[in-house]
Amino acid sequence: FAKRLASKGLRATLATTHYTIGSIKAERVHVEPISDGFDEGGYKQAPSTQAYVDSFKRVGSRTLSELITKFSETEYPVNCIVYDSLLPWALDVAKNFGIYAAVLLTNSASVCSLYWYINQGRLTFPLCPDALPIVLPGLPLLEFSDLPGFLADAESQSPYLALIMEKFSRLEENDWVFCNSFEELEAELVKALFGVWPLLMVGPLVPSAYVDRQIDGDTSYGGSLWNATSDQCSRWLDKRPLGSVIYVSFGSMGNISADQVEEIAFGLKASDKHFIWVLKDFEHKLKSPIEFLDSIQQRGLVVEWCNQLEVLAHPAVGCFMTHCGWNSTLEGLSLGVPMVGVPLWSDQPTNAKFLEEKWRVGLRARKGERGMVTREEVEMCVREVVEGERSEEFKKNALDWKDKAKRAASKGGSSDKNLDDFVAKIREGGGRRLGEP
Repeated sequence: FAKRLASKGLRATLATTHYTIGSIKAERVHVEPISDGFDEGGYKQAPSTQAYVDSFKRVGSRTLSELITKFSETEYPVNCIVYDSLLPWALDVAKNFGIYAAVLLTNSASVCSLYWYINQGRLTFPLCPDALPIVLPGLPLLEFSDLPGFLADAESQSPYLALIMEKFSRLEENDWVFCNSFEELEAELVKALFGVWPLLMVGPLVPSAYVDRQIDGDTSYGGSLWNATSDQCSRWLDKRPLGSVIYVSFGSMGNISADQVEEIAFGLKASDKHFIWVLKDFEHKLKSPIEFLDSIQQRGLVVEWCNQLEVLAHPAVGCFMTHCGWNSTLEGLSLGVPMVGVPLWSDQPTNAKFLEEKWRVGLRARKGERGMVTREEVEMCVREVVEGERSEEFKKNALDWKDKAKRAASKGGSSDKNLDDFVAKIREGGGRRLGEP
């Protein structure tokens, strides 16, 4: 998002923690540190999630204020804070300085609307299975298994859920509500929320080289905590037939059990398809990793990390098995790759439902009696998406969404226009005190 703003002539500064700042490398974006109170190890250094959340609010508010004060004495005073939606205290910082504030929603607008409907009293919480399916404006019918984990299993996620509910209780206090999505993707919900939220769809926030190509050389996000093995993946993919490879990745935060890894491994093996699998600690997750790798020979490649966009864009990749995190879901849609959804937590079950039923670009793998996706289910989903009766439909729909994503982000597209409107407003008066006419 910062790179998009910089490409339109604004001076964009990304404030990130001391622990992560060394991982950020983005041309034309200025990077400055703020503190979460755990400068040596970040979240891992904190004794608990609640302790981290409390510390980031307290220390982050102070150090962000100090950063804004520092800039006020230069030719580039800060006139707007765009903050991650899990840092709602940044709104108070903006209010204290009398400058614009905008929240950036990093989930889909559809998922975010569920929390807002709860806040508005239109959806009771905790949710009662007897009251299902849920029927709300702009959304499809939602069963219990379709709900975000923060709502379906609220007790285990309480520190995060409290943050989420806080941001939606104050949504109208923001000058803008940005969402990393695009209007065509969530058209019914955008229509339902028109005039209710100050909502602007500004996505897909995917590096420009993979969608609209408006920013020269923009081939990566510019930040990663892990070293990729892209050259190895590219060389391996170059030797595989078009559309023949299953790319498997469950994101940077997914904690997948050893038993589930075992089921996925043997499901992939049984599918008899080529695959690249991104899995950290593979040798500790599988009972007999060497025996497994020997058994698949050259049909599979297991790596600890890779450049996901490069892999998805490779013509040899024909299917993306994903946890359905929002970034990964948007990337799959933006690059036109059919998907198999294996949701783990958070917003992923809802994204998987949309993937299968609304956008119709693939299948959602169903869990068995033990609460896991079985090897038989993995094999069935992969085969159906790649070569089954509906495979051509999935491919066609995926390519259609790729075109729509490109149009939204390209010059004159819906998301690009929204960004232009924001940039014009920022340039008008250099900021104003929130709440003033």
